[in-house]
Amino acid sequence: MERTEISSLGEFGLIDYLTKDIELKNESSEKGVGDDAAVLSYGNKKTLVTTDLLLEGIHFDLMYVPLKHLGYKSAMVNISDIYAMNGRPRQITVSLGISKRFSVEDLQLFYEGLYLACQQHGVDVVGGDTSASLTGLTISITCLGEGEEGRIVYRNGAKDTDLVCVSGDLGAAFMGLQLLEREKSVYEGEENFEPDFIGKEYLLERQLKPEARKDIVDLLAGEGIVPTAMIDVSDGLSSELKHICKQSNVGCRIYEERIPIDYQTALQAEQFNMNVTTVALNGGEDYELLFTVPLYMHDKVSKMKGVHIIGHITKEEYGLMLETRDGGEIALKAQGWDSIGQ
Repeated sequence: MERTEISSLGEFGLIDYLTKDIELKNESSEKGVGDDAAVLSYGNKKTLVTTDLLLEGIHFDLMYVPLKHLGYKSAMVNISDIYAMNGRPRQITVSLGISKRFSVEDLQLFYEGLYLACQQHGVDVVGGDTSASLTGLTISITCLGEGEEGRIVYRNGAKDTDLVCVSGDLGAAFMGLQLLEREKSVYEGEENFEPDFIGKEYLLERQLKPEARKDIVDLLAGEGIVPTAMIDVSDGLSSELKHICKQSNVGCRIYEERIPIDYQTALQAEQFNMNVTTVALNGGEDYELLFTVPLYMHDKVSKMKGVHIIGHITKEEYGLMLETRDGGEIALKAQGWDSIGQ
């Protein structure tokens, strides 16, 4: 039997390969694999379900990630997926694989962070499981949420001429990770080491304590806006644009000068000799909301605090393009986080 290496497919290729033949049998299974959350329909009620697996050494490094922050982030990345469907998170279940090197006090710190994230978003912890592990810490969290009929937003609704919008700023979480990795490498070869994080607190916060954008979902609801497509930026802007365009059968044009980048991100990228636009496009873990709205909503959306119009949707044959500051064109490629290919 022929052997195919998993790394040859990548994370999303593997998901597509394993799930391409799945047929939904139950009427209540309204939407399965392919979005930020599954949608289950029970009469007038819509239940959103998402799950994430976090593995020590792949998704986090406890050399520089405090357990309390890890608990907070583990909950927040799932909560963000529910908001990306224009839903409201309600419950989570938490399953842990725990090696012998962790104490009860360690796990208490993890849960303190997790409970804090849940408290901020009105989410209940309703169950889970624990097991012994031979390889460090494994975290699996499932989040359930509610969605209203006609207001759940998928990735496949973007239309030609729609505006492409993103919340917040991009690239800071990736630069925070690079900063932590640099300080770790210095620490491993130096005694009496003290990390240098002065003036870079925002980058660290974006990496260690990301915030799901409930405020943006609230803003959209307050303005009566239901996006045509939406996704959260977990794997990088390019990757998320590719998801929306592929599932909507459209292309897009993004303008480099409109991509929102924080000053600390730009400064740190310069210090690391990195192209800041590449960082913003491919860094990932920003957990901002990327969404599309009809062109006629331009004036309304442009006035929304924390929302940036960065481009527009085009016909599929035009592809995914980035217009550079000097007027050139570059084809967007998804080079974001891919845990399978690491």
